[in-house]
Amino acid sequence: MIILGVMEYHFALDAVESWRRKKLKEARELVNRKTSNSTITPEDTSVLAQALDVDWAQLSEEIGLWIPVAIINKENHDKPEGEEEFDNEIIAGRRLPPECNVELHTDYGGDAVRWGLTNPKESAYECCMACLNQAKHAGPNDKKCNIWVYCPSETGCYSPDIYQHKNQECWLKYVSSQCPSLSSLPIIAEKPKTSFKDRYSESFRNIHPNAPVIVPWMSGVVSV
Repeated sequence: MIILGVMEYHFALDAVESWRRKKLKEARELVNRKTSNSTITPEDTSVLAQALDVDWAQLSEEIGLWIPVAIINKENHDKPEGEEEFDNEIIAGRRLPPECNVELHTDYGGDAVRWGLTNPKESAYECCMACLNQAKHAGPNDKKCNIWVYCPSETGCYSPDIYQHKNQECWLKYVSSQCPSLSSLPIIAEKPKTSFKDRYSESFRNIHPNAPVIVPWMSGVVSV
């Protein structure tokens, strides 16, 4: 739950202060008889000027105008127990087949087979297919893609590195979790390294203030 965001807080504060200064100026001009087109008496004008000046804090509280002096951010965890954290999310593009093993809000690590910075794909489906195709056509000594990581966010995806990761980036990665003596069997990244999952922790966001709360990436593990 966000009581008041940074931009909203400053906008509200500036708007109220601008209104107060304008009305205080008008009241003072009336008190000094610099203007005469008023519908209130000089006595009421003096009271108004006093209220808008030295008594403003008390007046604003009495009329219910309260702006917090601190910005409070609290995560809401009041969903019913057992309910999925991210419900009813729509993935753009063709429906991903089961073999893509998609995981939303997940950023898997691994050795880069193809850099996503130069490998954009229209959808997560195409990214997964690119991983399967790379593995299918890889040479005997090449690393075969068994992890795909895709950025579905139109505003880009966060990662704690020097790059600006854009929408539709498709990273093809490789993780080995198989004994060399079983090399004739399909390579399955059974336990890929999870860089980030679901949410960036509060401690991480304290170190990386530009990180969002929710992990924007989506990933999948495939058999090759």
